[in-house]
Amino acid sequence: MRFLKGLLLPALLALTNIAAAKDKPDITATGFPHQLVNLFYFDDSNVALVVEFETGHIWRSEDAGKKWEKLNNDMQTLGIYKNPFDNQVAVAIGGRNQHWITYNQGKEWRSFETKYPGSFGPPVSFNARDNKKIIFNTIEDIMTGSPLGKSWYTEDGFKSEPTLLPVNRKNCVWARSSERFLLKSDKYDNRILCIAAGKYSDRVKDFRLLISDDYFKTEQEPVMSSGRTVQGMVNMASVKGYLVAAAKAEHSSELALYVTDDTETWHRAEFGEEKIEEDAYTILESTNYSIQVDVMTSKYAFIGSLYTSNSNGTYFTKNKEHTNRNMEGYVDFEKISNIQGIVMINVVQNWQDVKGPRDTKKLQSQISFDDGRTWDPLRIKGSKKELHLHSVTNLRNSGRVFSSPAPGIVMGVGNEGSFLGEYKDGDLYVSDDAGRTWELALNDAHKYEFGDQGSVLVAVKDEGDATKISYSLKHGRKDTWDEVDLGSKVRVGELTTVPDSTSLKFIIYGSRPKEEGGGREFVLMQIDFEGLHEAKCDRGKDFEKWYARVDDEGKGTCVMGHEQWYNRRKWDSECFIGTDFEDPIAKFDQCQCDHFRDYECDFNFRKEGTGKDATCVPTRALELPQGACKGDEKTYKGPSGWRKIPGNECKGNERDEEVERKCDEVSVPPSDGKVKATLTPFKGKIFREWYYLERDSKLDPPNAKPEDIDETIVMLTNELEAWITRDHGKKWAKAIEGDIVAIYPHQYNNDYVYFLTASKKVYYSQTRGKVIHDFEAPQMPNMEHLQIMQFHPGKPGWIIWIGGEHCEKLGPACHTIASVSQNSGAEWHALLPYVKKCAFVWREDGRNVNNQTVFCEQYTNEDMHAPVELVSSIDFFKNKEVKFKSVVEFATMSEFIIVATKGGEDGTSLKLDASLDANTFADAKFPPKFNVDHQTAYTVLDSSTHSVFLHVTVNPREDQEYGSIIKSNSNGTSYVLSINYVNRNTDGYVDFEKMQGIEGVALVNVVANPDKVDGGAKKLKRTLITHNDGADWDTLQVVGPDSDNKNYDCDVKQKDKCSLHLHGYTERKDPRETYSSPTAVGVMMGVGNVGETLGTLGDANTFITTDGGITWKMAKKGAYAWEFGDQGAIIVIVQRGQDTNHVYYSLDSGDNWSIYEFSDHKIRIDSITTVPSDTSLNFLLWGQDKNGLVTVNLDFSGLSEFEKDCKLDDNHPTDGDYDFWTPQHPFLDNSGAGCLFGHKAQYHRKKPTSKCKTGQKLDHLHNITENCACTRLDFECDYNFERQPGGECKQIAGLDIADAKAVCANKGVKEYWDVTGYRKIPLSTCEGGQEFDHTSGLHPCPGYEDEFERKHGMGFFGVLFAVIIPFVAAGGIGYWVWANWDGKFGRIRLGEGGGAFDSESRFVSWPVAAVSGLVAVVAAVPMVMGSVWNLAVSKFGGYGGRTYTSRSSFARGRGDYAVVDPDEGELLGEDSDEDV
Repeated sequence: MRFLKGLLLPALLALTNIAAAKDKPDITATGFPHQLVNLFYFDDSNVALVVEFETGHIWRSEDAGKKWEKLNNDMQTLGIYKNPFDNQVAVAIGGRNQHWITYNQGKEWRSFETKYPGSFGPPVSFNARDNKKIIFNTIEDIMTGSPLGKSWYTEDGFKSEPTLLPVNRKNCVWARSSERFLLKSDKYDNRILCIAAGKYSDRVKDFRLLISDDYFKTEQEPVMSSGRTVQGMVNMASVKGYLVAAAKAEHSSELALYVTDDTETWHRAEFGEEKIEEDAYTILESTNYSIQVDVMTSKYAFIGSLYTSNSNGTYFTKNKEHTNRNMEGYVDFEKISNIQGIVMINVVQNWQDVKGPRDTKKLQSQISFDDGRTWDPLRIKGSKKELHLHSVTNLRNSGRVFSSPAPGIVMGVGNEGSFLGEYKDGDLYVSDDAGRTWELALNDAHKYEFGDQGSVLVAVKDEGDATKISYSLKHGRKDTWDEVDLGSKVRVGELTTVPDSTSLKFIIYGSRPKEEGGGREFVLMQIDFEGLHEAKCDRGKDFEKWYARVDDEGKGTCVMGHEQWYNRRKWDSECFIGTDFEDPIAKFDQCQCDHFRDYECDFNFRKEGTGKDATCVPTRALELPQGACKGDEKTYKGPSGWRKIPGNECKGNERDEEVERKCDEVSVPPSDGKVKATLTPFKGKIFREWYYLERDSKLDPPNAKPEDIDETIVMLTNELEAWITRDHGKKWAKAIEGDIVAIYPHQYNNDYVYFLTASKKVYYSQTRGKVIHDFEAPQMPNMEHLQIMQFHPGKPGWIIWIGGEHCEKLGPACHTIASVSQNSGAEWHALLPYVKKCAFVWREDGRNVNNQTVFCEQYTNEDMHAPVELVSSIDFFKNKEVKFKSVVEFATMSEFIIVATKGGEDGTSLKLDASLDANTFADAKFPPKFNVDHQTAYTVLDSSTHSVFLHVTVNPREDQEYGSIIKSNSNGTSYVLSINYVNRNTDGYVDFEKMQGIEGVALVNVVANPDKVDGGAKKLKRTLITHNDGADWDTLQVVGPDSDNKNYDCDVKQKDKCSLHLHGYTERKDPRETYSSPTAVGVMMGVGNVGETLGTLGDANTFITTDGGITWKMAKKGAYAWEFGDQGAIIVIVQRGQDTNHVYYSLDSGDNWSIYEFSDHKIRIDSITTVPSDTSLNFLLWGQDKNGLVTVNLDFSGLSEFEKDCKLDDNHPTDGDYDFWTPQHPFLDNSGAGCLFGHKAQYHRKKPTSKCKTGQKLDHLHNITENCACTRLDFECDYNFERQPGGECKQIAGLDIADAKAVCANKGVKEYWDVTGYRKIPLSTCEGGQEFDHTSGLHPCPGYEDEFERKHGMGFFGVLFAVIIPFVAAGGIGYWVWANWDGKFGRIRLGEGGGAFDSESRFVSWPVAAVSGLVAVVAAVPMVMGSVWNLAVSKFGGYGGRTYTSRSSFARGRGDYAVVDPDEGELLGEDSDEDV
């Protein structure tokens, strides 16, 4: 978020010597040895400060720059921040931890210290009401690139040591951070607002807005207009009487803006069809009654649209399109100082031709006299010639560009003609009627300033060296300018005066040639006009009534209900006003009210139309007055929809009186209680791929109707037709005319999607398909079945393209080549030839690397069949470094970069290395007897619990495959056995799945008869579950009778012989299916049977659990595909692979089912999907009938159960429609009730009796209430130890115990425990109790013996069983599992087939890599991706059928898709990375 401020430039460049002239202004020069910066005046005073750039020394003047005194040499500052609310106060920020504050305009300074240096952002926040209250923000964590830091506060102006605010913040401000905010309130003098880290996550998408009145001893999270708190807050700013906070959407650069005028009630700002994007909007200088924002509409051309809000900041109206911006976010926009309603802008006339920063813009200047409602060109006085002026984007001086507090006097540099020319060719123009007419003041470009309320205008040449200054005492009119010789050549950097332009003294900063020795010296020169006129202006004869805004007839015009005028000195009066620091006072005459100019839409109404055609229509938030619309009443007396703009002073002609309104327009219309179906036919035999481009629900308009919710899907058929729907399949349209061979959704940003053709032409959209553009790729797509496009996690427009060079015909000359674009394909630069894969390795958190760092797998010797080496570059391969030889594969996961190579003594064993910084790599240690040949099937299973699960195949024979799962420690470097005999199939997929939403719960299918299978028998499988991240496994417990109320064929109390077994990943037709949902917390569904082993799919039934897998019940007889909606409030099931015309749905977690017929004829259903977050009440069936392909939209929003919105108050969480649900480990007794992984977590779950719609995605984890006492279930066997049947961990015979002292190498570790054979599960936060890893001897680390003796000494045995080295609670792990879960079930194939997986959530997955000739990567529940180009397209011979699936409901999270070779079986997950 950029807030455009008046003061932009410090003192600028290098400068000169002066000679005074008689009868002219006095000029005094002071030389300086070093360049100067930060030149400013204290308001309403002659005191000025300036800083030497090289030394940081401060100079002070008490006489407006005539004499300068150097302050204490011990003070060395990086910059000075003056208090905008008190002209006596300023803070000088030191380069390290020492800083200084003054309370008498820099005459005296008091030093204070902070623990860390000042922040790179604004380091101080001043309280508008109390000059002693200051927040000091210290530097953020630059080592990790985290935006989070610490803030301190003082209530006594740093007389005492500042106090830490106990909040991990991005930024903190006082509520009273502007004079107009809370202007009429005496509350909240101590209120502080902070953008802070999430409860249990430091990721940007979890940042919160926190408010505290007691310096965060207590805190609250404000409820927004949606009725809930909002995560993803990224910035806030104070604008006049408003505070604006911005929240970032997940998997998008789009922002939601929230506005308040009291910090209690927050409104979501609406911009109509325009979206607000991160780093793509600027909050401009606003009025007391509205906020003005420029929104970038052309990202690379830097063109925007100007919006103005209503008085409470909720609805924004577009005032002007095609405004000019620059890449820093500054906008050619300025309000004429001290005059309401007059605004000057520059617009881009040739906006359609400007595609990028190198294209020439044709700029035109325009002015508005009615707050932006209408616009006119700038006119030369007495003619129709147009004038165009350089503005904020080409700033040449400090302060405002055109105007000052001098009433109506405006100056600027520009030219006459059709468009704005170059600055060097411009001339100085002046207007004394607030910009209505202009005339030439001086030839050539000049810097300029205003003095004595406009009585004196000063200008100095801004082209090369100046030898004189010019001045006018008569409003700058023609032939009224005089000159003063400077005596030498001066290169002027800045011309300034006191901020209110009431003084007769000015300061020039510049450089001039040294008188001796050559070179230049820096100089400050005071120009003093006092004494030029003997007369002081007479308030009678020398002043006139001057109207600030007039019409063509010279009559005053109205803004905000009044005409504005000043008593202004006549232009030809020969006198000085001479009242320093006395601002001119505006006066007002009241106007008659105008129905459209003076009124705006009332609360709960939305404006439609413009001008006199505007109407105010009710929103869904409008409610009936009490007692209205009873019985047969059709109308009621209610608000007109209009209200007078607050602060408007017009009289008469009222428009806000009550009117008759219709009853049926109020609030939410009653639901019809019906489910609706919409069928759409398509040509073709199969849906090749589909993708949900989900929009974060926080971006939905407040009180949005179901039809206003954006649920976009793009789809491709085997007819090569690409289709798009914005309403979840109710209406479809062709996305692109012409053949499309593949669709690439952006891996990290759901707004971006790419449609590939069989040529170099690529179509793309940055608006989820609303607007389509195209670019030319550098080469045709590669022919090697390699992933074609890679995306940057933090730069949506950065793309790596792997194309084919000389591949028009297959032959030896055909090879791959990688190219990069930094502007969405507009320009391309070659990276490397002969590559297998390239990827950006920057990530949002945890990996502090250059954002241009790229890793590539490159074939050696320019041979596509030669061995591969890993190379890296930080400058797009202008320079490169070879990282590894004989590379099998590399992948990025969380903060780790994983590289698998062929190593070992025999040169064939797997060797794995990991890095945090893309530079230094460390080895991973595998369990004994797990030296794996690189051709052996080896699968990486993603973990969301600080550990990595790897499946190592033991029996590789076809149809008899099984293996062992090993698990890593918390940093992924050493592994222990978790479970044996885990089933996998020939393609390398493994029956292993992590439950989404709950930490550490996973299911596997194991081979029950491994000895017989080794002899050739058929596999018998059983399903097991873990609730402690793989340390212990148990069977699935079935409860109660079946769905027909009949008993099972076996006794379910005998779990060893009668438990539930589920068909797993290896048997699924659609590999995207999962047992669980990220938002239906604690709920899983599966298809299977009750018995001793798993039966056939034909005999299976559908089961459900609602307690995290502890107990299961039969939901429905038969095998069904399922989907969750409204975060688990509704479950829809359908029989797949059979002809059907109906679905079943349940509103009570499977206890009861209703049938719904969606068609009058039967359709064979292949899949059922919904939005990745499972928040929708719409579902989509994908299938075919006798005529071809069919989609069926099922809309359940009409059910009466979803008529109302659910209520949730985080401060009283169980008072509304939600209760708490707490998961626990099934093995724990009552003493450990509610404990899972060493803590008790409370999750929001809708009450069974609540009939309402959850809608916007909930932050389900409410709180972690306490840590539990440790038990055996919080520990697993350590490295080189194995679990015994009784649960104890025993050292493996013949293997050495790890050196316990090795931990002493870690920073801050001073003592260590002997190895016990147990290590705490990384997820566990337990404290005390049975600490199995602390039951041995405790020893000092080398060098800490004396400290150890002092600490433990005689009392050693008393503290032996305490936690000597506290384990820092990870906190909120359950939250990480689903809130950081992005649907990417970590699977990496680090084998011969290639592929990659990126799970950016730091707490969701830890790095692991595996090599397999058969398997790429199998995840908990992976998604299968085929090569984009593996299509049956005749023009590309040799391409086979491609399996390219979407991120559907089964693969939870957003669409991180990669192209993979299906022959290699590679599976890739998604990446959850996402930042005003």
